[in-house]
Amino acid sequence: MLEKWQLRSRFAAELSRMYGNEVPAYNTLVDVTLQVNRDYTATRPGSERWGTLGRISAERHGAIRLGTLGELRDVATIFGALGMSAVGFYDLRLTDPPVPVVSTAFRPTDPGELALNPFRVFTSVLTTGDKRFFTADLQRRIAAYLGTRSLFSPDLLRLAAAAQRDNGLPEPQATHFVDAATRAFRLGTEPIDAPWYRELAHISPVSADIAGQRSTHLNHLTPRVLDIDDLYRRMTERGITMIDRIQGPPRWGGPPLLLRQTSFRALAENRPFREPDGSVHDVPVRVRFGEVEARGIALTRKGREIYDALISSPDTAVWEDAFPSTEDGLADADLAYFTYRRDGSRIIREPIVYEDFLPASAAGIFASNLDSPGGFVSDADSADYGQDRLEGAIGHPILDPFELYRTQQDASRERTHP
Repeated sequence: MLEKWQLRSRFAAELSRMYGNEVPAYNTLVDVTLQVNRDYTATRPGSERWGTLGRISAERHGAIRLGTLGELRDVATIFGALGMSAVGFYDLRLTDPPVPVVSTAFRPTDPGELALNPFRVFTSVLTTGDKRFFTADLQRRIAAYLGTRSLFSPDLLRLAAAAQRDNGLPEPQATHFVDAATRAFRLGTEPIDAPWYRELAHISPVSADIAGQRSTHLNHLTPRVLDIDDLYRRMTERGITMIDRIQGPPRWGGPPLLLRQTSFRALAENRPFREPDGSVHDVPVRVRFGEVEARGIALTRKGREIYDALISSPDTAVWEDAFPSTEDGLADADLAYFTYRRDGSRIIREPIVYEDFLPASAAGIFASNLDSPGGFVSDADSADYGQDRLEGAIGHPILDPFELYRTQQDASRERTHP
């Protein structure tokens, strides 16, 4: 019997192999990330407070894009079989430039489960009903197109439901499930309707990537690095074209905060397109890339308010004025989350690593990898795509990441101070 975390580990490893075959530059990114992490831990005693080298080396987050709430419901079943719950709600229509999706992230929530394998999937759903992006006529045609496709096989969903019910799967069902789940996110080979794809891409390249073809695919896969500035330099030295900057706060002298991300530029991948005359020819499409992330300490709501106010500033001095430069200072000011444990008569405080995402960084990565990011095409009223709609689709509440971190902190304090 393979437990959920073992299924999750297998699935993450299989996705990594598949994506490396599809996007060879991703393998280079993983190799450089491993080198940076080994060098970093070898020269900085205590760096594994942010996670063991084994965990960080295996750590990945993926990103997928879906067209309907029904597809989201199915994906929630699959990820539930892997011990992953929906955490956080992100409205990327509010970012600059706006992206016509709302998102959540599926991940483990228990600290023990995160330690076993912290695989996460940032999952976006197209806001087809938003008239700021899509006319009523285009909305109807998108809905009709998406209504005829089926992303996940009945057999995959049946195995996922069984894994949820039984907290795992025996062999050979476990292997069948992981193989089927991996195939569901493989890059499609069926010819794409060229006029339809171009019409959607004119509105938003992201909407074309979601609703312009018969399948979904892994949009990117992200390893975790301990020194993202060193990673950026080493990748550039290898001749890999990176996006123009690292998303998130600048490097500063204090503890790492929340999340910093960068990526290599999306590569032109030839995809088969079918023209109205029936001819099929390859067209280079740039939608997939290799992202890398550096995770820091989870901030409280108070800390997050300061972070969000500063996020557009690249000035290190501004950040150093706003945040204490030590973990003691962050804790005393109630700006970050920590766990506590007793070592004899001593109480040891350790930072809680941020396990979630940032809409501004996600949109920044999206935009940096698109030739034409798109945006609003009208000033019509926006459609309601709030958190409650996503919760209704998956049949469960979307968990609040702040509450997860606070609960973890409070539980450790209770164990330390009974």
